[in-house]
Amino acid sequence: MLESHLRFVSVILILADLLFCSSGYFPTDDLIHSGNLTGVLAGEAVIPPMILPLSLSSPPRARSPRQLLHGENYSNARMPLYDDLLLRGYYTTRLFIGTPAQEFALIVDTGSTVTYVPCSTCQQCGRHQDPRFRPEESSTYKPVKCNIDCSCDEQRKLCTYERRYAEMSSSSGVLGDDIVSFGSESELKPRVVFGCENVETGDLFSQHADGIMGLGRGTLSIVDQLVDKGTIGNSFSLCYGGMDIGGGAMVLGAHKLPDDMVFTRSDPNRSPYYNIELKEIHVAGKPLKLSPSVFDGKYGTVLDSGTTYAYLPEEAFVAFKSAILNSIHLLQKTPGPDPNYNDNCFAGAGRCSFSIRPTHGCHLKFVSADLLCWCYS
Repeated sequence: MLESHLRFVSVILILADLLFCSSGYFPTDDLIHSGNLTGVLAGEAVIPPMILPLSLSSPPRARSPRQLLHGENYSNARMPLYDDLLLRGYYTTRLFIGTPAQEFALIVDTGSTVTYVPCSTCQQCGRHQDPRFRPEESSTYKPVKCNIDCSCDEQRKLCTYERRYAEMSSSSGVLGDDIVSFGSESELKPRVVFGCENVETGDLFSQHADGIMGLGRGTLSIVDQLVDKGTIGNSFSLCYGGMDIGGGAMVLGAHKLPDDMVFTRSDPNRSPYYNIELKEIHVAGKPLKLSPSVFDGKYGTVLDSGTTYAYLPEEAFVAFKSAILNSIHLLQKTPGPDPNYNDNCFAGAGRCSFSIRPTHGCHLKFVSADLLCWCYS
């Protein structure tokens, strides 16, 4: 999800069914070149990364774990990955908070800058996957007291947070500080500041997942906090198997990358989120006849792991729609699942792909699953 001040973004790209640049690497610096990996990846003291699971629902016990780094032991946390992307449309990972640890399923969201879970004192929270966080039962929990660096409650006692998202959902509550861990195979148990929710609205209220893991840039981002503490190296990675393969992995910290890794620029001065300079879109192997300036709005093209759909400027969408219709004209059109939206749906569709090519050579490819019906709107 994107926090609400990103209302003028040119393009928002889904990460949920995307293998980003071969391994899903997100540099937290503004640019990493394939021939210059000093600092982030090849610093003098490389801190072991953490590999976390991405899933959408409670993992089925019968399924076996799958390793994504080809057996190389670069992390101190490795966990089985599962997903049911069609059912819920987002990836989650597990986060453990407090002493003793309380477990939560959190949506992995590069469009959010704070991590939060429902608090036991929440006045307006939905029913989620796990019980609410009970700070009174954690011996290591500390409320973040009101100070000049935060917004404060009416009594001027506690720091508060509030996040509003572009799809009109919101989360607000108080800030707390506690020990977190990332699974039984992780040795790291740092203290982090997170949100203890008192109010949820919109999709955040109705979603199955407990909360959000905020991976965006900012002082409350869990990535920035761990980097500032020296807990992890200054990078993180997301790699998705998508609907064909399933599962994925999240790596917090530097790790060895494939030899064929390709990099593209992300400009932190343009927006607080992970943007790329989009160059062109291909449908059925042919580029759309669009100027790159179409995608060059205020914030450029944002990669958002918490957004289910891809959003395009109108000119780009019209061209994309036309190319799709020309490519699948033999398929039967069928009504969409929601009569409130003018979806373009087709029955009996098999595999279909389109690709997006940003600058600096990185190639993003999207492939649909083998569904009876697929839509765009």
